[in-house]
Amino acid sequence: MKHIATLSGSKELLKNLLFGFAAILFIVLAPALAHLANFPIYYIEPMRLMLILALAHTQKANAYALALSLPLVSFLFSGHPEVVKMLIITAELTLNVWLFYFIFKKTSRTFISIFLSIILSKMFCYSLYLVFFSWAFFMSETQTVFLISQLIATTLFSVYLYWAMNHKLSAKK
Repeated sequence: MKHIATLSGSKELLKNLLFGFAAILFIVLAPALAHLANFPIYYIEPMRLMLILALAHTQKANAYALALSLPLVSFLFSGHPEVVKMLIITAELTLNVWLFYFIFKKTSRTFISIFLSIILSKMFCYSLYLVFFSWAFFMSETQTVFLISQLIATTLFSVYLYWAMNHKLSAKK
């Protein structure tokens, strides 16, 4: 029985490592993909997308690891975002994970938990933009098209996580 638990733990670790590698690869390649697609890929928030997939398909620790590492990896490979913005995004993504689990623990509702955690962590992020950057920067980050795309992405991410977590729970029964 102990051998089975170890094997299961090894399988989860491998799954987390492979997912982490794929997420990092996606973030490193995102600028090239945006260029090839001729589409501003940041509209779909690639780091948050990887975070949502991690919440749906890996363990909590892996979601935190990605929240802490994806902005740094992006900075190291592409020089973007700048250091202060990278730190703000890291804080935002980490808060997003924490808020999701906190709200989920209180409500047991996946959709509400992820939707609110994204909105609240975004509000936190934009508040920090106001503190650390100029009003002009804040306004450029909150253009109507970008906010609408974020609302659409937030809704789609919430629907996906709701579906994935409910599918995972029903598969266990």
